Amino acid sequence: MFLTFAHMELNIVNWKLIPYAEAWEQQTAWFDELIAAKQAGQPYVNRLILCQHPHVYTLGRSGKAYNMLLGEAQLNALGATLYHIDRGGDITYHGPGQLVSYPILNLEEFSLGLKEYVHLLEEAVIRVCASYGITAGRLEKATGVWLEGDTPRARKICAIGVRSSHYVTMHGLALNVNTDLRYFSYINPCGFVDKGVTSLQKELGRELPMEEVEERLSREILELLSQQPRHK
Repeated sequence: MFLTFAHMELNIVNWKLIPYAEAWEQQTAWFDELIAAKQAGQPYVNRLILCQHPHVYTLGRSGKAYNMLLGEAQLNALGATLYHIDRGGDITYHGPGQLVSYPILNLEEFSLGLKEYVHLLEEAVIRVCASYGITAGRLEKATGVWLEGDTPRARKICAIGVRSSHYVTMHGLALNVNTDLRYFSYINPCGFVDKGVTSLQKELGRELPMEEVEERLSREILELLSQQPRHK
């Protein structure tokens, strides 16, 4: 599906529930394809992938193995897997009820550096939270979106970890919607031992329609991208 906003098109791909390895393989193929097209001066497609994963833990390039608190046998017993991947950040969890988004974009087209791009993703999630009456924000030196970030009750509602090559992005964000938060107790989420995690469901006391949240997030990302100076 293509969404258009202010004469800008973005291909929205919804994989629903998909194994992590399969999603990683496909987004890597599209990432490599966009880089090759860009370098050759050929047409390309900017994509925004939406999906959920079966229970999985991913450890980024700078992650510490000790932030995974379980051994292989314990992971197997949970029906979960662990992947070492090529994004920034430490360890995080993905599972059913969590909205994962993988934007595959040419940042130069939107006049964005990597830091500004991460800020844009955070802003999109902050706006989605606000649409449900939840005040969210940023925490200094801690990528992602937080509630009450500067208090002892600081809790993360969205993790962000991206990879960029030739100003083309992959990986992205993971927003806890109806996530089973127990799975975060088996790791030090994003390397933090003194901060909690939360979800839209936990904060609101009710389950949310995933399709509704998907629509709000994709619209916010598209609107924010459309506000950037374009160079194509």
